Amino acid sequence: MLYHLLYWLYDVFTPLRVFRYVTFRTAVAGITAMLICLVLGPWLIRRLREFQIGQQIRSEGPSSHKNKAGTPTMGGILIVIGIVVPTLLWSNLTNLYTWTAVAATICFALVGFLDDYAKISRKHSLGMTGRMKLLYQTLIALAVCVGLHYLAAAGLYSTRLSVPFFKNFTPELALWHPLGLPVALPLALFVVFLIVGASNAVNLTDGLDGLAAGCVIVAASALSVLCYVSGHARFAEYLDLIKNNYASELTIFCGSMVGATMGFLWYNAHPAQIFMGDVGS
Repeated sequence: MLYHLLYWLYDVFTPLRVFRYVTFRTAVAGITAMLICLVLGPWLIRRLREFQIGQQIRSEGPSSHKNKAGTPTMGGILIVIGIVVPTLLWSNLTNLYTWTAVAATICFALVGFLDDYAKISRKHSLGMTGRMKLLYQTLIALAVCVGLHYLAAAGLYSTRLSVPFFKNFTPELALWHPLGLPVALPLALFVVFLIVGASNAVNLTDGLDGLAAGCVIVAASALSVLCYVSGHARFAEYLDLIKNNYASELTIFCGSMVGATMGFLWYNAHPAQIFMGDVGS
């Protein structure tokens, strides 16, 4: 949003041209995300305590976890805001990759919100059934896959896969369309496995103060580098990666994720004042 507003001022005030660079906008987005979480964190913690939205602890879990019962949960709302708002502020909103990432983030957060709400309303550590949660996650991942299919048809997305450490080996994932499916089966299986697997991996990691947040910071930082390199012609050619001009805008999304998680970690580090809950993980 601000990217488009400032675009008209580039020729009037030349220092603003720095906002054309993805690296600068990524840094600004990360700082914006971190400030959002740091500023809104205390307010959200107070509100969650007022509404008695606390963490439910399993009775069969470690005894060291029982003293965490009642700690405000659903703090992932803060992370989602910290990701979405800076991304929309500093990204090029004509880029469909940005909208795909934002939409998928919000949809997965809604599934997590429903799971957290079920736990709180039942006063039990078990929320949605595993099958129901997996069904919702798979449907969202399939929707993303369909979106990628149409991006590929428009020439905005490559269905080839770069395999690390194997030079000149980029298998095509969009070869087989059984039963006339609009999306190739190998592509669908890969995308669903990647998205659903990553989501549940973070969810399973979220067991200790700051553990999931710390892991996400490292992973999102690595992904931001890959997105930037993939969108840079010289770097992509040198590292033998599939070049995608539109992938670089996802660097801003990843930078927002890093900043938001760092801001949240300030309140989630031991002793945790708030947990991200399923809405965040």
